[in-house]
Amino acid sequence: MPKVVSRSAVSSSTDAQPTASSAASLRVYYCICGEFILVIDKSLASLPRRKTDNAIIIRSQTSDLGPARVFKFNAVAEPPILLEREGGHEKQYRFHCPRCSLKIGYQTTPPPVKSAPFLYIFSGAVTQMQGQVPPDAFDGENDL
Repeated sequence: MPKVVSRSAVSSSTDAQPTASSAASLRVYYCICGEFILVIDKSLASLPRRKTDNAIIIRSQTSDLGPARVFKFNAVAEPPILLEREGGHEKQYRFHCPRCSLKIGYQTTPPPVKSAPFLYIFSGAVTQMQGQVPPDAFDGENDL
């Protein structure tokens, strides 16, 4: 049997300038159980929050107000629920973790994801460190 020899050279430079693709890095978020949930083009901490429930707002459709975020969402759809809000009701189509069923977020139209103008991520539902509880996971727990 002939011997296969392969040769390769790896070159790197500490003087190289960062490229546009390396500067536009993606952020990965996990459920508290460690399951991959979300990869997005911007930090969730820098995105706006909804005033009604402090959920993080991810724009999923381009509109006059701005472009859609680039993201991949890994969660399981649930049946809709109806919430009573000030001035009326709101129908939420919620999503949960495929591994542990923790509620991750919701949108206001039926699945699939990105069929609504916005996807909302519950505060404290995801973390950037796999297996680590996010600092805001228990915010509002003692509110009555």
